[in-house]
Amino acid sequence: QQRRIDTYVQRGGYQALKKAFELGPEKVIDEVKTSGLRGRGGAGFPTGVKWSFMPKESGKPHYLLCNADESEPGTFKDRELIRWDPHQLIEGCLIGAYAIGAQHVYIYCRGEFFETNQILARAVEDAYAKGYVGKDIMGSGNDLELTVHQGAGAYICGEETGLMNSLEGRRGQPRIKPPFPAAVGAFGMPSTINNVETLCAAKHIVDNGGEWYRQFGTEKSPGTTLFGVSGHVARPGLFELPLGTRLDTLVHEHAGGVPGGKRLKGVIPGGLSMPILPADQLDVPLAEESLRERGTSLGTGGVMVMDEDTCMVRVACVISWFFRDESCGQCTQCREGTGWIHQICARLERGEGRREDLDILLDVA
Repeated sequence: QQRRIDTYVQRGGYQALKKAFELGPEKVIDEVKTSGLRGRGGAGFPTGVKWSFMPKESGKPHYLLCNADESEPGTFKDRELIRWDPHQLIEGCLIGAYAIGAQHVYIYCRGEFFETNQILARAVEDAYAKGYVGKDIMGSGNDLELTVHQGAGAYICGEETGLMNSLEGRRGQPRIKPPFPAAVGAFGMPSTINNVETLCAAKHIVDNGGEWYRQFGTEKSPGTTLFGVSGHVARPGLFELPLGTRLDTLVHEHAGGVPGGKRLKGVIPGGLSMPILPADQLDVPLAEESLRERGTSLGTGGVMVMDEDTCMVRVACVISWFFRDESCGQCTQCREGTGWIHQICARLERGEGRREDLDILLDVA
């Protein structure tokens, strides 16, 4: 029901976009800066600051790219946001595009999200038909175009410059910076890349104000975020909670704890590429500044829980296999190093490991 544009409009949909047109680009960016919203795609960079990097009078077309690739294992928030409320994302994209002076939005969607892509494409068609995308939106005199682009399922295309290369029809490999995307981005033009959840949050910030958003979360990490909890828990799923909620509260209270009376062994707090926290370190607030003190990161909010029966050598084997397999092969350290790490981990798992293998692993890392 909420996927339908009429239902979305009845519930106040596209009013934030209208408000953004009234505020003007500068004030929209100021509200997002005031909110303290940080990117929800893993890097955690302040969104308002990122938007302000875009050149004002470049004389070139500007682009907003929405990163809906969501290729980090353990992460499933963006897919659900698009599946159940695609117009929220479309409105967020249009607000972001207006704020940075972009004329065109590209939503880069993961190719495997077949159902999700169909829902989003239909929602975009409906938004065009109702006049919320295209020429002279809601009689405001503003023109904004939006295209949904499907990727082909490469982990590296979740990296913003790898995404841009893929969007241009080239091999998905990250670019050397500088130049940064705000100067030379997609198709050689100034571009900004934001995550799905970031743009959805921007819509609510424009609707309710930056100070309203700051009432949630911590001083350095304001707002709420979606935590995708998977693994050995009684209630796996998505939980929207204020940043700063403790990890043990999320695992034991919201997700129902480890089933079968088993003890907890470790938790990956933000997707597969984030370091694991052992069971005795879960008393940490889920905010970037707190997790960094523990040597890990919030990442994309994909919380992966492992019980006492989990073999950590096997976990290391699976993780190293994934990163070996998904390396774009551009840099020697990653191309050779991930393969080497996987070889050693596989040998350890087979019971053929040597004492010096542990030293070699640390050295390669």
